[in-house]
Amino acid sequence: MSFIGGDRRQGFIVFQVSLSDTKLPIMSFIDDKLLVIYAFLVFGLFLFLSWIFFFKIRKRLVHLQTAMTETTENGIPEKIVVDKKDEISGLGKAFNHMIDELTKSRQHEQEEEALRKQLIANISHGLRTPLTAIRGHAYSLQKEPLSSKGKDSLHVIEDKVDLLSHLLENLLSYTLISAGKYTLQRKETDMIRFIRESMAGWYPVFEKEGFKVDVYLPEKAMIWNIDPHWFMRIIDNLFQNVLRHAKSGRYVGVRIVDFEGKTAILIEDKGPGLDVIADKKGAGIGLSIVSLMLQEMQLDWKITSSTKGTQIYLYEKKEHENKN
Repeated sequence: MSFIGGDRRQGFIVFQVSLSDTKLPIMSFIDDKLLVIYAFLVFGLFLFLSWIFFFKIRKRLVHLQTAMTETTENGIPEKIVVDKKDEISGLGKAFNHMIDELTKSRQHEQEEEALRKQLIANISHGLRTPLTAIRGHAYSLQKEPLSSKGKDSLHVIEDKVDLLSHLLENLLSYTLISAGKYTLQRKETDMIRFIRESMAGWYPVFEKEGFKVDVYLPEKAMIWNIDPHWFMRIIDNLFQNVLRHAKSGRYVGVRIVDFEGKTAILIEDKGPGLDVIADKKGAGIGLSIVSLMLQEMQLDWKITSSTKGTQIYLYEKKEHENKN
């Protein structure tokens, strides 16, 4: 009820509504079931759409991760296709930009490396002619009457010319090997016989310098798949280092030993150690050639050194059965 105009004197109005009309409708069991089903459908649709959304995001991230880890022959990953405009696409564009920069850097590095190798090869070839002339004149001076001091100086000249020739040969070999132009011809070789023949050639040299030479080799053959010419170069470089940088020890030993479960060739001396000879010219390039040649022949090596001497172990990366 309500007063007309809000004034009691004006009278009042009364509205009468049936009580049944004021009660809310009661939902039936079927209506409740439909509502629950509807709610589950909406929730399920939400989960499905969310799964699709995150699945696509994960797929794109996995694709980007795969592109980052897989590399081509030049060691650089391939660029990815970016066809959307969002945060992940921005990451893909940054990745592609990085690939472009790496490619440019690698090309520049290869050009510099090729130029460096060509320069080294040209210098090595160019210096051989004057060295040959110096060696020829030094040989002619041997026939001339010289004082004892002059003979000593001539001996120093010959020794330095030989050292320089050896360094140039190592430098040229290193350049050719690293450029893949030094042909590798591997074949099964009896290393016991090979080492004996090598030591037979070096024995007079060590004996002349007053070295004690110890060689302990078994009678049984030890077959390695190597390039004999390359391995002879390795042995020559190692013995050359012993002769020049471990002369104070007056000792060189060669034997077959067991090293970390592998059959190894051990070359040892009693010199001052690699820490002392590291600063001497000629030691570094020779050992670099040894390392590169061993790697190409699928061989390995280990060096242990102290002030009492150096031990160099040469062995196969994978043990093969020796053949008699």
